[in-house]
Amino acid sequence: MTKGNILIADDDAAIRTVLNQALARAGYSPRATGNAATLWQWASQGQGDLIITDVVMPDENAFDLIPKIKKIRPDLPIVVMSAQNTLITAIAATECGAYEYLPKPFDLNELVSIVARALAEPRSAPLPPRDQRGDELPLIGRSAPMQEIYRVLARLTQTDLTAMISGESGTGKELVARALHDYGTRRNGQFVAINMAAIPRELIESELFGHEKGAFTGAQTRHHGRFEQAEGGTLFLDEIGDMPMEAQTRLLRVLQEGEYTTVGGRTPIKTNVRIIAATHRDLQHQIDQGLFREDLFYRLNVVPLRMPPLRERKEDLADLTRHFLNQAEAEGLPARSIDAAAIERLKRHHWPGNVRELENLVRRLSALYTQDTITLDLVETELSTNMTVGYEEGDQQKLNVGQSLELFLTDYFAGFGEELPPQGLYQRILRMVEPPLITAALTATRGNQIRASKLLGLNRNTLRKKIRDLEIKVVRTSG
Repeated sequence: MTKGNILIADDDAAIRTVLNQALARAGYSPRATGNAATLWQWASQGQGDLIITDVVMPDENAFDLIPKIKKIRPDLPIVVMSAQNTLITAIAATECGAYEYLPKPFDLNELVSIVARALAEPRSAPLPPRDQRGDELPLIGRSAPMQEIYRVLARLTQTDLTAMISGESGTGKELVARALHDYGTRRNGQFVAINMAAIPRELIESELFGHEKGAFTGAQTRHHGRFEQAEGGTLFLDEIGDMPMEAQTRLLRVLQEGEYTTVGGRTPIKTNVRIIAATHRDLQHQIDQGLFREDLFYRLNVVPLRMPPLRERKEDLADLTRHFLNQAEAEGLPARSIDAAAIERLKRHHWPGNVRELENLVRRLSALYTQDTITLDLVETELSTNMTVGYEEGDQQKLNVGQSLELFLTDYFAGFGEELPPQGLYQRILRMVEPPLITAALTATRGNQIRASKLLGLNRNTLRKKIRDLEIKVVRTSG
């Protein structure tokens, strides 16, 4: 007895043959066509328990056909395949009512598993149309890691779940957060971002929740916080690992109770905001050190998303480079192209600064050179000029610390627009650098503070005071 009747639509005869064979071996009864008209005829006649369809077919686009099928057969599961492997394709598939989206090339075993799951769990009706949103690409890349990001994002846009985006600096965490907002149910509300690392610790609660007139020295008027600004929309909490403990406690209450009070205020304010958080830190390590609340972590980490570093998705380098060249041209720089040898050289670079480093490199190449085509020699010159002394290609341990700090400071100042940030930058950077430096020294010396002080070049009493003041946990181990 067959497990179910599967309708297949793809204009590629080879794909139809492969799917027919794989599904038949799995116990299904497949039937295939190369056009949308036949698929519509079969589906409208009540045939098939599940549809597998390509997006682009000779006579009609599947995204135009699927809503018609779902109108007459809302419970019919539809699996969409596409070689147009972009976030917009994944979201469009989800919004028009598809059960699952698979980028080509796909794994046959995965497809068969999806068919089995879809037949057991038919999906509900699709989301409303995307209003006036355009088809500009919010994220670039066709690599396997990015395809997985697209599939998760496509599902998340249908929900209001809190998400935690992790990843190294420069990987595009804010772009993911913006895509979740722009293509989600709160797209008509405001997207409000706040970088915890760019706000003095003593001002974070006021920035988040607002303050009343006279709440503290200098509070001459009532201040509307980011929660109030984002009401009905999305609040993006970037670098959540830098949030001080007092603010963490207040944020936890918001997530638990759905309300907050302003600094200096007494009346609770109801809030309707979707929260998306992001961090480049290891929050589990911070929890172990007592620097981050475990209960808050679980509240924020409802849906974890990890943005891959550029070194894990180097097949996207060509698309990303051309995208940044087009951006540079749109901003007034001369039109440039890049040759294949230059792209191959970019693929051999380690990219400690990730996509942001690539963007900056492309802008320099567009602005500083007169050649219409960016060649291997030009790329080699720029990479050599900006390479760390002693850096070896492919060595993931030798990262450019100076460059990472420069990227952080660039982000820090950019967060204030044309205004200067609050004073005290030197001490703030020192507070960021000292704890991991001292912790690393203690780890290397197995918790021996005398050896650690010698390693750091500090007086033993000075080190002890810093350990106490910075609340660094010291673990002694044998050996």
